[in-house]
This record gives sequence, C-alpha cells and structure tokens, in this order.
Amino acid sequence: MRKANVDLSRPRMITDSDASPSGLAGESVGSDNEVQDFAFAFNDRKFSDRVMLIEIVPDSPEGKLEVVGCSAVSDWARNRKRRRAEIKRDNAEDIPVHCVEQVLNCDMPDTEDNVVFENQDDEATAVSEFPSTVGDFDNLLENFVGDDLAWNPDCHTVVKVRTLHVSSPILAAKSPFFYKLFSNGMRESGQRQVSLRIHESEEAPLMEVLNFIYSNTLSAMTPTALLDVFKVADKFEVASCMRYCSRSLLKLPMTCESALLYLDLPSSILMSDAVQPLTDAAKQFLAGHYKEITKFQDEVLSLPLVGIEAVLSSNDIQAVSEDSIYDFVLKWSRTHYPKREERRKVLGQRLGRLIRFPHMSCRKLKKVLTCGDFDPGLATKIVLEALFFKSETPHRQRTLAAADANAAFRRFVDRSYKYRPVKLVEFVEPHLQCSVFLDLKREECACLFPAGRVYSQAFFLGGQGFFLSAHCNMDQQSSFHCFGLFLGMQEKGSASFTVDYEFSARSKPGEEFLSKFKGNYTFTGGKAVGYRNLLGVPWTAFMADDSIYFINSVLHLNAELTIRH
Repeated sequence: MRKANVDLSRPRMITDSDASPSGLAGESVGSDNEVQDFAFAFNDRKFSDRVMLIEIVPDSPEGKLEVVGCSAVSDWARNRKRRRAEIKRDNAEDIPVHCVEQVLNCDMPDTEDNVVFENQDDEATAVSEFPSTVGDFDNLLENFVGDDLAWNPDCHTVVKVRTLHVSSPILAAKSPFFYKLFSNGMRESGQRQVSLRIHESEEAPLMEVLNFIYSNTLSAMTPTALLDVFKVADKFEVASCMRYCSRSLLKLPMTCESALLYLDLPSSILMSDAVQPLTDAAKQFLAGHYKEITKFQDEVLSLPLVGIEAVLSSNDIQAVSEDSIYDFVLKWSRTHYPKREERRKVLGQRLGRLIRFPHMSCRKLKKVLTCGDFDPGLATKIVLEALFFKSETPHRQRTLAAADANAAFRRFVDRSYKYRPVKLVEFVEPHLQCSVFLDLKREECACLFPAGRVYSQAFFLGGQGFFLSAHCNMDQQSSFHCFGLFLGMQEKGSASFTVDYEFSARSKPGEEFLSKFKGNYTFTGGKAVGYRNLLGVPWTAFMADDSIYFINSVLHLNAELTIRH
C-alpha cells in the first residue's frame, strides 16, 4: 500500500496561487487573499481535540464507506444536499464574360456505401461507489441495520487501524461530513474518539484528503491517484479538494485513455460542479481527436458508450452525411449491445438523441421507420419531427437551429458534412421532373477558394442518383477566379439519361430565384456538366460584403431537372 507523503515539520502561510494549480483563489482568508496552512497541526496531539480511529478492511466489490457507531447517519444524509448548496453559495467563481457549358470528369463517392467494422469488446460500466441521494443512503442504511453489517465488528476483518490526532474545527470548516460528525447530530459529538471504516484502496486517498484539509496541497500527481483522491473527497464532501483535483487534472496532458477515465466516473461524482470543467475538457478532446471519424473507424467503434456520446455530440464531425452517422451508430450499437432489448434502450435513451435526423435524407428516414433497433413509436416521432423541419422555410430552419445551438442535444444543427443536404420536390407528370434546392453558408463558400469544391447529398430522379457540386475555379480564359456549379450523375449501372436542366440563384433586391443557365445533356456515370462562372462575376465580387447573392449570409441555389421520354 502506498503511504501518504505528509510533511508535518514546519508551519507556513501559502498564497492562493500555491493552493490552486491554476493560480485561482481557493478558500481565501484575510485581506491579502492568503490561505491558512495548518500542516504543522496535522496528527499533533498538542493542536488536536479528537482522536480518529481509521479501521481498514479488505476491499469489496461495492467499495462502500462505513461510519462506525454513528446514530444519526440518515440525518446527515438528509442534510447533505442542503449543506452542499450552502457551502457552494458561500464559496462561489462587374466584368463581362462568355458563358460556356463545361463537361468534367467529376466522380462522387456513393453516399449509400457503408463501412464494415469489426466487433470489439463490450464497454465497461461505471458503478457509483457511494450513495449520492437521500433515498440511496436511506436504503443503504436500512440494509445495514437489517443485516447488522455496519455495527457488527465481526462482519469485516479489520486488517489495520490507523490512529490520528485531529482538530475538529479544521475538519468541520472544510467538510460538511465532519461538521455533522463533530456537531450534535452524531453520537461522536460528545466523545473525544471517533471511528471511520474504509477499504484498503481508500487509505492513501483518505490520508491525502485529510492532509489537504490542513495544508491545501496534495502529493498525488498522476491521473489515477488524483481521481482516487477526488472520489474520497466527494465522499467526505471536501469541495475545495475536489476543485483542486479537477484543476490539477486539467493541467496534465489529456489522452484518450484519461479522457475516457474522467467520463466514466461514478454518476454521483459526475453531477458535481467541481468535475464539470474536467468532463467538458474530456468531451472536447475526444470530439477533436476523432473529428475525422472515417479516419479512425476501428478506434471509434471500440469506444465505450461515454466515448461515443462525446464524439457524436460534436458539430465538427467530418462525416459524409448524417445518413452515414446514423449507419455508424447502428453498427456500434449492434456490436456493443447484441440483445435487441438492450440496444433499443441505449438508442432510445442515449444515442438516438445525438443523431440529427432532420438532416438525414428522406430515403434514409424511410428506413428508420422499419428499423427494428428503434421502438416503433419513437421511430415515428423522430421521422415526423425531421419531416416537419424539412418542410420549414430556410429562415425558419435557421431560427430553429440557432435556438438549438446551446441545447444538450442539438438535433436541428447541421455538422461539417462532406456532402451538403438538399431539399427536393419531385413531379411525375407531364414528365419526370425534380427541383433541387442547395444552400451554402458564406463561410463554406469562402473555404472553396482557390480551387475547392463541395458536393451535395445524392438525390434521385427516375431511379438514378444525381448530385450538385459547387466549385471555385478559373474562368474560361483563366484570368480570374469565379463560382461554378455542376450537375453530376452517380456511377451506378450502365444506363444513360438525357436531362434538361436549369440553374438559378436568389439575389437581391427581390430575393427571388433568377435563372442563370439552361442546358441539355446525356449523362453517363461519373460525368458532370455545368458552368465555371455561374453568376457572371469574379470571385472577389461574389464574396464581397455587399454581394447581392448572399441573403442573411446564405447562398441559395436551385437546379431543375427534367427527363423527357
């Protein structure tokens, strides 16, 4: 067992920057914002009024903390939430051009293709080591009384007893637990000797916590050791120690392993305000590390539930489309939860909220309705909400997305999709015809310069898949950059289609769609047709602040396709 490294040799006064790894004030005293250091008094009978007996028993799966001989533990539990709130409150911190039709080789990967993943081990499950609510503690207390466990010295083998001389005012000032222990709520309040029973794995962390109460410092430096101290500090409600551990962990280099460790803490600890900065940083790290989700397919598939939740919560996932994210979530859930009942529960209560169904294609939404991994009622509700969103005007969609931006589950906010979503209106009479609407944000267009391109999601007409692609390219004479728009057909089958097409764009002041070019082309797989300079202006005029083509910072494009037999 590791011994706590406690320096008791000399008294000193330390500043807030010493007491906090981030240099922020912890619990300051006096006008000079100095933190009292009582390390000299730790385990010194001359400065102590109580004797603490720490009974150490072998570790058990539950890892419960036991308070021996306390007649009012339930009273302490009932006041725990109120006292934590009280302590938190007290300690709170224009050039003419000739338009020429262009035909390009413009292959687009099939958006319907899915990646096959290998099975990995099931995720680990976090277990709370200490009851966090009054109900949990009362149930535990009732079980202890009924089974005569907590107060029967023979129920556990005490392997060691540590005796410490402690000062009840110093401990009570930092911990509601010790405040109650030393006040009139527990039997020990009138006795000089108090007893605690802990497991062997908690000995070193407890000594660190007690030392911190006196000295405002810790010797633990590794993530695992600091987390052990954090857990014990939470059990004894030493909020300042919890904050210190959290700030110390934030200063250490973040890795995937440590991030998952932080997110897999017991639920009672995850609800603490002190751990929120740490868990937020862990989520941001995982989301950033696995931003290119297709690049780390096997790694992401092997992540536990808390890890995949952190990745899916990000707006910056570089995925082909939301359809591909949906397929990946199904693959992950089937790998980790082979039983349908468990899978439905996880998808319904956890992962389903992170899939942004309103940005999925209608073809994929139809498959959601028949997917047995979702509860039928939930699937219907999800699809209806997505379809209602798609039917809204672009302005209304942006309003909903803005209102959803800071929500825990941002279902209306789109991600950094490789293929941009489109709106589609289909007609079958008098000819097969569709009208496709593609919206591009100003920042997306700016990223195209000098030679970039962005693709739309696939849409279908006459059973054949088509797509739009927006380019930044040189004009026909290669004299300046300009904005181009192209229409392509996916490489599926050997059929060819003759299509009439027309490109339009909304512009000020009328903000109506104005036709830019019309054409007719016989498509074969992998080919695209369009115009290098759709708008007839150089790139600088197109992207200018007073550009007539950006309405509320959005470029609105339309393509009408007709197949004539």
